[in-house]
Amino acid sequence: MSRAWTIGSWLIAAIVAAPIAVVLYALVGPASPTWSHLRETVLTGYIVNTAVLTVAVGVLSAIIGIAAAWTVATRDFPGRRILSWALVLPLATPAYVVAYVYTDLLEFAGPVQTALRALTGWGVGEYAFPPIRSLGGAAVVLSLVLYPYVYLLARTAFEAQAASLVDAARVLGAGSARAFYTIALPASRPVVAGGVALAMMETVADYGVVDYFGISTFTTGILRTWFALGDRGAAVQLAGWLFVVVAILIVAEQAARRGGFSNPVVRTRAAVPVRLSGARAWLATLGCALPLFLGLVVPAVVLARYAFETGDPLLGRGFGDFVATTFGVAGTTAVLATLLALWLAYGVRLNQSAPNRLAMRTATLGYALPGAVLAVGVLMPLTGLDKAIARFLNAQFDLGVGLLLTGTAAALVFAYLARFLTVAYNACQGGLDKVHRRLDDAARSLGAGSFRVLREVHVPLMRGAVASAILLVFIDVTKELPATLILRPFNFETLATRVYRLASDERLAEASTAALAIIGLGLLPALVLGLSSTRLRRSRAAEAI
Repeated sequence: MSRAWTIGSWLIAAIVAAPIAVVLYALVGPASPTWSHLRETVLTGYIVNTAVLTVAVGVLSAIIGIAAAWTVATRDFPGRRILSWALVLPLATPAYVVAYVYTDLLEFAGPVQTALRALTGWGVGEYAFPPIRSLGGAAVVLSLVLYPYVYLLARTAFEAQAASLVDAARVLGAGSARAFYTIALPASRPVVAGGVALAMMETVADYGVVDYFGISTFTTGILRTWFALGDRGAAVQLAGWLFVVVAILIVAEQAARRGGFSNPVVRTRAAVPVRLSGARAWLATLGCALPLFLGLVVPAVVLARYAFETGDPLLGRGFGDFVATTFGVAGTTAVLATLLALWLAYGVRLNQSAPNRLAMRTATLGYALPGAVLAVGVLMPLTGLDKAIARFLNAQFDLGVGLLLTGTAAALVFAYLARFLTVAYNACQGGLDKVHRRLDDAARSLGAGSFRVLREVHVPLMRGAVASAILLVFIDVTKELPATLILRPFNFETLATRVYRLASDERLAEASTAALAIIGLGLLPALVLGLSSTRLRRSRAAEAI
């Protein structure tokens, strides 16, 4: 029976990996005239801008995430319990929404500069104000919503370290700063590197922020080549180069994970946070609250005011169609991704051979790739499949049919599955690992087959993990922008594309309703993630005591 699970796993891997294979082939395939022109004129700019922005976001996210994680893990200050989980919540805010809000607030005609001129009496050209529509502005905006990747992993690592290690460093005369730099941070380097890599890969995949700020990166170049120049081949070749950038990031992340320190202490002891008082305590509160305030509170308050004063003009008429479309594709993708993830995870549980694990690795490659890369990789094979089906039906049954898959919601769901299957797999794998293998043996001794064991034993015991998988994929699909823009059918609008289209026309007040809906949907899994990590931390602390 495990053979059937292995064959199914390889079938899933082959289907999901097809877009990646198309993109890789473009790297060695013949170059079109458009590609030659792009290579000679703009490719260098795409590489430099993408690299600089990615590194800048990685550095800023690391600074914010590590500082907040160390403060929360080792210091006791007012609001610490709330901030420990609330600092994860900016993950719920799409970066392009934050970009729209801060551009509206900080541009020349915005309320901040207007108030500054009214207060000081300065006129045009009499003062310098950092431009928000710049590469630096994009780096700051992206860091405000991506630092939780670093914060969550770093906080867990700092709390899991043995307190005796830091105590030993202090006994030997090291101050708190030296103990942090020489003991805590090096010991946590592999985990921190993973969080920074996630933030950097999300930066490479971003389209909404860089497009709105007018920054030429690979993602903007891919969509420009696809829509403005109408050259799919050149767009796929750009996607291939972007794949190379992501591959370099993955290799660098794996290298950074190696060589970390191991904990020589047999039994870890939960660290007792140092209680701060006076100005230092309130400074810690302010420092930890600032990223949360800038990354979530300010955008949400501004959007709520706009929605109350103006809002989407189609609210109450056509706005429900955007919500229904979003729920339709997101819900379908979430359910399918979870079913496929269960198959992959249980297949590995039944047979942990190298081929089975390779199939799992191949099927879960998509999350490391930007949505724009997968979108252009999906469209090429689907177009060929559509043409083959049309020729077959015409030859065999004299039926003239158009495109059955390309330009439909099916192509969009396929791209979402290729990108977010990893999210569902990680959640299902985590839940499956908690089910003891003795239950498998007991069920099989009673004559139950593998399908029945999964359906009647494992799934009921891992309901929480399955629900988390569905929820996380649903939210990721809701926020996904570049893949939706490339593959959506004609007159197909989701909440993300509605926000993008209105904000691109400088109609932020009207886009606020859809933006708030996306943030509201995203808050639920972010809140669950933050609270669950807090409960896990407290249980580990109790066990250590």
